[in-house]
Amino acid sequence: MVERPQLRERARPPTERECADIPWLKVLSPEDRADAVDHLMVSVAVPGDRVCRIGRPSTFWFGVIDGLLKMSNDTSDGAQITYTGIPPGAWFGEGTLLKRETYRYNIEALRRSTVAGLTSDTFQRLLDRSIPFNRFVMNQLNERLGQFIAAREIDRHNQPDARVARNLAALFHPVLYPGVGDLLRITQQELGYLVGLSRQRVNQALNALQQAKLIRIDYGGVRVLDLDRLRRYTPPG
Repeated sequence: MVERPQLRERARPPTERECADIPWLKVLSPEDRADAVDHLMVSVAVPGDRVCRIGRPSTFWFGVIDGLLKMSNDTSDGAQITYTGIPPGAWFGEGTLLKRETYRYNIEALRRSTVAGLTSDTFQRLLDRSIPFNRFVMNQLNERLGQFIAAREIDRHNQPDARVARNLAALFHPVLYPGVGDLLRITQQELGYLVGLSRQRVNQALNALQQAKLIRIDYGGVRVLDLDRLRRYTPPG
């Protein structure tokens, strides 16, 4: 069997359309934008490909143009803990780059996904000279802190419907995941991987949330109808 080339070996320059889907490019000056585009690479990850791996050096700031990734870690007994899903529009890993650390988590493709990477040297250079870029990164860090505090609260929920509701709400975050909009393209199996529930149990939870008029189950995805109530959802009784 011929071994599949590594993700980096499959990388190419971004297209104009892909650049248009990168939110932070829009805040840069023409000079900084041209510099960033020159140092951006794009690759297509297939299910199981790891974009980041625990213990590897942080050499890129990554973003999702299209598709769905998951962030996870491994426990001492070999079990996997999933922290969150990473949908379109998301950029991640800035904290690791700022501290110049190795990755403390794995990032893996759940489906065929288009992933962009900005070299760490360019990331640091933009931080040094671009105030709008600094503001974007600081806002990312602030919103991500709130997201992980909410994730700790989700972990305490034993009620499956509430877990699905809170995890779904996190994936509709308008700042961290601007590419999602009000329709998240996700299968029940993929959502089950992120939440830690079976596909059948996720199906039951989604139907309960639809009956509560918080979401609508569309072909190939989930549409949010009331994000605020979804975030605060508690099952009746």
